[in-house]
Amino acid sequence: MQEFILEDAVTAVAEESVPVPAHPQPYAYRHRELVEPDWRRFPGWRDVTAAEWESAQWQRAHCVKNVRQLRQVMGDLLSDDFYADLERDQRERATMSMLVPPQMLNTMDVSSTAAFYADPVRRYMLPVFSDRRTDWPSHPVASRDSLHEAEMWAVEGLTHRYPTKVLAELLPTCPQYCGHCTRMDLVGNSTPQIDKHKFTLKQPDRVQTMLDYMRRTPQVRDVVVSGGDVANMPWARLESFVDQLLDIDNIRDIRLATKALMGLPQHWLQDDVRAGVERLATKARSRGAQLAIHTHVNAAQSMTPLVAKAARAMLDAGVRDVRNQGVLLRGVNTTVEQLLDLCFALQDNGVLPYYFYLCDMIPFSEHWRLSLGEAQRLQHGIMGYLPGFATPRIVCDVPYVGKRWVHQVAEYDTERGISYWTKNYRTALESDDPDALNRRYEYYDPIHTLPEEGQAWWREHAAEVPGRAADLAAASRNASEALLSE
Repeated sequence: MQEFILEDAVTAVAEESVPVPAHPQPYAYRHRELVEPDWRRFPGWRDVTAAEWESAQWQRAHCVKNVRQLRQVMGDLLSDDFYADLERDQRERATMSMLVPPQMLNTMDVSSTAAFYADPVRRYMLPVFSDRRTDWPSHPVASRDSLHEAEMWAVEGLTHRYPTKVLAELLPTCPQYCGHCTRMDLVGNSTPQIDKHKFTLKQPDRVQTMLDYMRRTPQVRDVVVSGGDVANMPWARLESFVDQLLDIDNIRDIRLATKALMGLPQHWLQDDVRAGVERLATKARSRGAQLAIHTHVNAAQSMTPLVAKAARAMLDAGVRDVRNQGVLLRGVNTTVEQLLDLCFALQDNGVLPYYFYLCDMIPFSEHWRLSLGEAQRLQHGIMGYLPGFATPRIVCDVPYVGKRWVHQVAEYDTERGISYWTKNYRTALESDDPDALNRRYEYYDPIHTLPEEGQAWWREHAAEVPGRAADLAAASRNASEALLSE
């Protein structure tokens, strides 16, 4: 294969090659009183009572799952052109089926069709065809399982990518489906573009194999319990799983991953859930372990009184922290002001700003994704405002590597938008692989963010790069598989 990635690339160290542009400074902090928007402004919810609105059962039963239901809720608030735009996206681009809880829809601006188009939450929960790019709707290296998590399953649904940490995907559903979902390969219903993969083991058997693996793997210390979203798992089953995790001596950190703390706070405010969280938190403290909740808020307007109440309820129940892991999405949270507004809305209401990820390279995501250089400038721009412990790190989740702070890049070709990353550890499968710490792994900027020379290069070489990326991935995968079979 032609060697074009390194030999004829103009490479540069990111700090030197990516100037920091001037942002409006200083940012003016203002404490904002939270407001629960009046859902009765929606024609379809004009008669909904406060008791119904605060019911998790009512929220689940009235999620918007298709264009017809959206029309019923909206009445005449939106033009027909918007619905046609949405329907076309569902047919031709969407990697996630539509599922929007009333709680989330209620935070969107429906004062006009133009305002709805521009709304940050709408942009990632109800993407439309006109949002997507037409030049490069998908990056040439985009893939369904962009982080290759399934390849790293120790047992079905349990990803063991880091030496001391595992990700337990307990179920493939959520109370809400984000358009940019990194697990779009597995999570949610199939769409015309994506026939979703399915777990082969029944859930009880899958859960048992996960527990058995962690019992016999003492180097595993941390468990992220996810899916999907744990709010979709019946509480008794979730509590049983976490309770059994707490019986494993080496498990010291457990994180429950749930966007529903924001998307469906009514779930976490239910009496049985609050009591169950308190039981688990009490047990965790008694044995020197920590239980935390990780949620996923991308826009400041999503922080409402009900969301803050749910966060406080979890802290009062004894969880160590409620932390936010957002995703940088163009048009949602990619200015310094938007990001700081969001971080202060979180921090002022008991949620710790923790990470912001670059949007992963899944199909049809290029209109959302930022370049590495843009992310570095955002990281620079938010420094110095928040307390140090609450200043989020912006990270790139590099395939076959894991989370890397955006300034940890080893080398960065800013013309072609190719960054190069290395590992600092070996997983159990790579313990004897001599190249594990020397191998370089690639990540790719959106092509439309590149200078014209870089875009021209991609137009010429786009068909070749996925093969190169596949070869690099195969080298890592084959080394691991060879060691596993010995």
